[in-house]
Amino acid sequence: MFTILVVEDDPTMKEIIVGALEKWHFEGIAAIDFDHILQTFIDSKPQLVLLDINLPAFDGYFWCRKLREISKVPIIFISSRDTRMDKIMAMNMGGDDFIQKPIDMDILMAKINALLRRTYSYLDHELQVVEHRGAVLNLKDSRLIYDDCQIDLTKNEFRILYMLMTHAGEVLSRDKIMRALWEDESFVDDNTLTVNVVRLRKKLAEAGLESRIKTKKGQGYFLE
Repeated sequence: MFTILVVEDDPTMKEIIVGALEKWHFEGIAAIDFDHILQTFIDSKPQLVLLDINLPAFDGYFWCRKLREISKVPIIFISSRDTRMDKIMAMNMGGDDFIQKPIDMDILMAKINALLRRTYSYLDHELQVVEHRGAVLNLKDSRLIYDDCQIDLTKNEFRILYMLMTHAGEVLSRDKIMRALWEDESFVDDNTLTVNVVRLRKKLAEAGLESRIKTKKGQGYFLE
């Protein structure tokens, strides 16, 4: 079953869309917290997003740009706006289609089915990110995204952060981390690990994440 995230501010319209999706045997998930759409997206792992332009706080264009930083999942804009510029902006921001309100549900379902067929018949757009307290690690390009900052990580920095994020709150020993950095019969020694952690902490600090990696004396590191 395909999961579709509905980002719509109008409660009545939201209910109508989710109901129509269920009739077509989709799982419709309605966004509730409009300040944390990205988190809702990560948690629900949808195969398609229906995104209104007029939203509280930040508009649909903003959230489309944020979604495109971590995923290529198809996005259909839904809006009462009908100007040529709105449609151009929607496409330029990364949208795949645009449907105007009032919505003809048969047309919307036809667009959804067509877009899902085109997308998932030959591509796998499964979400490949790890998230911790608003920081998103993109597994495809080894980049950390936090607010408006994008941090490029080296291979070892990425592996260290990936381990810490996937074991958040758990103390990982230095030995365990070093074993994960083993590659091409070249073992990363204790000093190399220290250097990489120092560099990683410096990059996190530049993005306002300076206190995330903690040291447990005599044991190892953990992510707070």
